[in-house]
Amino acid sequence: MLFKDLKLCRPVLKALKMCSFEQATAVQTKSIPLVLSGKNVIASAQTGTGKTAAFILPILHRLSVKKGGRKGMPRVLVLSPTRELAQQVAEETKKFARFLNIKTCLILGGMSYHSQFRGLSGSVDIVVGTPGRLLDHLQRGSLDLSGLEILVLDEADRMLDMGFKRDVEKIINVTPTTRQTLLFTATLDKATSVLANSIMDSPVRIEVARGRVTLDTITQHIYLTDSFSHKKRLLRHMIKDSALNKALVFAATKRGAEDLARELRKQGHRAAALHGDMSQSARSRTMARMRAGKVRLLIATDVAARGLDVTGITHVINFDLPQAPNDYVHRIGRTGRAGATGTAISFACGSKDAAQLKAIERFIGKRISRKTIKGLEPKRPLAKPISTKRSFKPGKKKKRFSFGLKDSGIGKKRTGTIRIIK
Repeated sequence: MLFKDLKLCRPVLKALKMCSFEQATAVQTKSIPLVLSGKNVIASAQTGTGKTAAFILPILHRLSVKKGGRKGMPRVLVLSPTRELAQQVAEETKKFARFLNIKTCLILGGMSYHSQFRGLSGSVDIVVGTPGRLLDHLQRGSLDLSGLEILVLDEADRMLDMGFKRDVEKIINVTPTTRQTLLFTATLDKATSVLANSIMDSPVRIEVARGRVTLDTITQHIYLTDSFSHKKRLLRHMIKDSALNKALVFAATKRGAEDLARELRKQGHRAAALHGDMSQSARSRTMARMRAGKVRLLIATDVAARGLDVTGITHVINFDLPQAPNDYVHRIGRTGRAGATGTAISFACGSKDAAQLKAIERFIGKRISRKTIKGLEPKRPLAKPISTKRSFKPGKKKKRFSFGLKDSGIGKKRTGTIRIIK
């Protein structure tokens, strides 16, 4: 459906036209009329489907046709799980509101309180922020949500995964019960459903194209590896590809991301790390450099990269496989967006990766093709997943056991006894 057929106000349509946006995505087509009519909405759709515009566009329309609220009271609050995602929502809001007299205030941890106090003290229509800092402002009395008209929980599943449930509930408890509530999520799991049911009256449920449908524009490959050094050799080979314009490389840990980025820079690559231990200003600078084309390889952890929307990411490389299958979809969804094509490459090594790969393939509903590079082939097949079955029968007999501490550097063997009781 075309945006002009969704009954949005002229200033919003003008902004969309300037961005060359004409055709609405499925989640936008389904959500916008419901939000315009004031319904509570639960919308689940995978990354890259346009969820942000699905709630921002109708919100801007509603704010444009209704008088503003009282000074110092935001009319709309958007809760986001990460700083980067909150920044992107604020940027999208300002882009689509360029022809409207609407003020947006960004409230994030790691940023100056002074500018936030100033932004909240005057007339503000939309506040976008992360739960921790928003709750801090509520406790300080610098944020007043008593006049809130619309509450948005963006990427609600990730907010719960990151442990923000109690903070979110505290924030919701000080908002009017008459508010309109919109919950947008990539996956509607049990925890997210429980939260939605506890804060929303008679919500309308929207579910759009899950799993394999949203991955159709992404070519996926698995490369089996023998060791950590083998993975690094493969990575060095792949980033020489001229088709790789910008790549998001996922590492399992903050230290791993820093070490890998440092090593790639020493090799002459435009690489940078992005993780949760970086200050907000450092993370913002890194993302600005990435968007400007000054960073070609962004080495990131899951928490830092969730919700990133950078134009032109051609490749996602899972240097380390994700712990959860749905995180695989979130990761590779950074490429192949808005009708473009992308490539997702994953490395797998050892029995742990074998189990994770099996879970990922079960989740997406298909087997990911295995590939090799001449001269960099693995010397052994991927190990079978470690069995979790018990290898002994319970009884009362004492058993001797020994274990080696060689891997820890101690280099000795110890023996002991355990009593197994039925």
